[in-house]
Amino acid sequence: MICLNKNLYRIVILFLFPLATYSQETDNVELKNMFDQDQSARMVSNIDRNKLNNEDSLHRARVYELIKQGAIVTGKDYFHSAMVFQHGRDSVAYGMAVKYMKKAVEMDSTVDRWLLAAAIDRELTSRNKPQIYGTQYMKRSADAKWESFEIDTTKVTDQERRYYQVPTLAEQREAVRNWNLPTIAEYNRTSSDIDKTISLIKAEKEKGIKSAYNVSETSINDFGYELMSSGKINDALKVFVINTELYPTKFNTWDSLGECLLKLNRKEEGLAAYRKSLKLSPGNKNAVKVLAEHQ
Repeated sequence: MICLNKNLYRIVILFLFPLATYSQETDNVELKNMFDQDQSARMVSNIDRNKLNNEDSLHRARVYELIKQGAIVTGKDYFHSAMVFQHGRDSVAYGMAVKYMKKAVEMDSTVDRWLLAAAIDRELTSRNKPQIYGTQYMKRSADAKWESFEIDTTKVTDQERRYYQVPTLAEQREAVRNWNLPTIAEYNRTSSDIDKTISLIKAEKEKGIKSAYNVSETSINDFGYELMSSGKINDALKVFVINTELYPTKFNTWDSLGECLLKLNRKEEGLAAYRKSLKLSPGNKNAVKVLAEHQ
């Protein structure tokens, strides 16, 4: 199964007091810390699954203790707890994720509603029932293709999926198709000619559903970051530029372009790209942060 959540957060330690003296007016910092660790552990290559499962188990045990202490109070507390339960191993943990995400959404309109849809789907699939939103995918073996878990398409509308930040059914089918195609990064490794690769991206995008390569916004964006992390920043710039041309209404393409331009010390162009990103998505906290830093 896959569960996407890419933001990294600062780690802070909370020293808990005895239950009789426990008082909380803000988000529980220990829960936030566990949430951060949960997410960070899934963003590394070559994950040690045994170690991860053990850490997840310890986190769940600690959350149950915090529940008994009455230490889960705010909407964010419920959200952070739900994510810990979401990475459980059985329907009991997934049921807790559903319960706590429902409370989180009820209390705090700013939490990521996607997790509620994902928790509901995962709890259903854990009981061998069809998912209803379409957030759960799998590979039957390491060399198998990606596929969606069985889905009951009669329970939820695409409008409801949108509300929970889940792709429509058509978008889900396109995503699975793309995941099973070779990436642009793979092609570029064989050619090492960025201009030739850019031409391929354009040609493949024009083919639509007949494309032989994954030229989705996300795939192109990932390729740009791969180039940037390897020091090929000017090549990365070309990739980010073409991504904004192919997907001009996607806020993340402009956000990434802005980051690359700032790395090249092209400040005004970079900030303009961030402003474009923020206009497309007023909730883009990264753009808000970067623009505030450069006032």
